[in-house]
Amino acid sequence: MQDVLFNAMGAAGRLSLNRPKAIHALTRDMCLALSTGLDALVRSPAVQTVMIDHADGRGFCAGGDIAMMRHSVLGDGGAAARQFFADEYRLNHQLFTCAKPVVAFMDGITMGGGVGLALPARFRVATENTRLAMPEAAIGLFPDVGGGWYLSRLQHRIGQYLAISDARIDGADCLWLGLATHYLPADQVAEAKRRITMGEEAGAVLDDLSIAPPPAKIEGQAAQIRQHFSHERLEDILASLAADASDWAGATLATIRAKCPMTCKVALRQLARARVLTDFAQNMAMEYRIATRMIMRPDFAEGVRAVILDKDHAPKWNPARAEDISDEDVEAIFAPLPADEEWRAG
Repeated sequence: MQDVLFNAMGAAGRLSLNRPKAIHALTRDMCLALSTGLDALVRSPAVQTVMIDHADGRGFCAGGDIAMMRHSVLGDGGAAARQFFADEYRLNHQLFTCAKPVVAFMDGITMGGGVGLALPARFRVATENTRLAMPEAAIGLFPDVGGGWYLSRLQHRIGQYLAISDARIDGADCLWLGLATHYLPADQVAEAKRRITMGEEAGAVLDDLSIAPPPAKIEGQAAQIRQHFSHERLEDILASLAADASDWAGATLATIRAKCPMTCKVALRQLARARVLTDFAQNMAMEYRIATRMIMRPDFAEGVRAVILDKDHAPKWNPARAEDISDEDVEAIFAPLPADEEWRAG
């Protein structure tokens, strides 16, 4: 069975993720197939619009092949994992700079690598099934695939909140935040694809089929998020939450304290740097530097063990406390790589 299905029918080209048992989590071969397929669709004179969706199953894309990355770290010094990141990030950049309109249908679970596929698209369709998150803090990684670029630009410091809490947001939240451009009932997605394939302009079709979503829950939390997550230092965010007696603050504090402290510190620094960048390729080069170093820290292998393999959800982070991580420790994660190891878009 092919993990990526490719077809060009009528005025649309379609790239469908087809690894349902893994909720379409991306492998390196899938990234390469998507990149090749996207290039072919852009070159085709008949194709007006590119659609990215999933062929079957309950989610759009649950992330990347985390188990493979851990195996690489433990077995080949991270070489295969670094190659995966390099190819995945080139695909992210390819989508971001695509000359033809791309429509991503985020109908279901959209996490990690799935966010990296969807958010570069010109049109990003959410439904009542959408559940979006960047859960990397739970496994000692960080919000990559362009996460720094997108999250740093969200209002009310909600990007910082999503980056270190791995909170799940729904389709209404995505629309309110601007992560989605349209909200469609899931039973209208097939009709949208049919009309786009027949040659109708994608934006007009999506405008026509869109409905008003339910109230965005994240909007009701925005004031508290802005209050606590306006701090740049993890220690200050934790202290601010600890001083708030509300149930929401208590639950959020407990959640973040369970995450990898180094990941949380790196993510906050990543977003601070990303929001002043003007070139997406620069952001991806920065994230590649972070990725190559974060996977080699013991926290990554331990986080994957605890969450993905053993599922005991009791990782032993090292260091275990934010206070034990210096600014110099964090800064070292962002240092330039040797010139021949740096990530490049082309």
